[in-house]
Amino acid sequence: MALLTVDTIIRIYDHGAVPVRALDGVSFGVERGEFTAIVGPSGSGKTTLLNMIGGLDHPTEGQVTIDGVNITGMGTDALIDFRLRHIGFVFQAYNLIPVLTAAENVEFIMLLQGVPKSERGVRTMELLASVGLADRADARPSELSGGQQQRVAVARALASHPSFVLADEPTANLDGKSAVALLELMERLNEEHGMTFIFSTHDPRVIQRAHRVITLEDGRIASDVPGAGAHA
Repeated sequence: MALLTVDTIIRIYDHGAVPVRALDGVSFGVERGEFTAIVGPSGSGKTTLLNMIGGLDHPTEGQVTIDGVNITGMGTDALIDFRLRHIGFVFQAYNLIPVLTAAENVEFIMLLQGVPKSERGVRTMELLASVGLADRADARPSELSGGQQQRVAVARALASHPSFVLADEPTANLDGKSAVALLELMERLNEEHGMTFIFSTHDPRVIQRAHRVITLEDGRIASDVPGAGAHA
């Protein structure tokens, strides 16, 4: 069974005089351990598709299945709980909580899950060490560089033992050196721990490292091919 199945997703936005078909019959599956990039020009449907996969929006038609569970018809509370336990998110804008330290930001997800305090503390430090920031555990986001903040965001995304990580333009706000360091970190997590990553991106550095590249155009899949990273 595929980790993720997107089955004939259609998403129509009906806010204006003319309905907009943001996704038009998108179907594909993702297996465990994939390192996949979803690419395409602005307006192609990338963000809409990520929102469907992440349970942040509902399709007009079709369904999304994660770990054998159809999330499309879930109620709000059930969906929030499912996201908390199955999906890690890394956003372009980091989305760290400013008043919390790096450690507290990572620990927060486990706090919501009801993980015991002693276990939270150990796992938080393991995760910060895995992203090279054990020595900045007590620093707040304002005291960290952009690259360091995004590394904390990756650690936070992994805190819940998610089925996969959705990364929406994760390198967009980073300088070149930080972007490469972040991608190398994600590659290592993928290769050594089998963590599944699904990216939405314009960044050629991400696309170059992806093992699979799904290209969207006008809400449809234009191509789905092995990426250069699959042969590296």
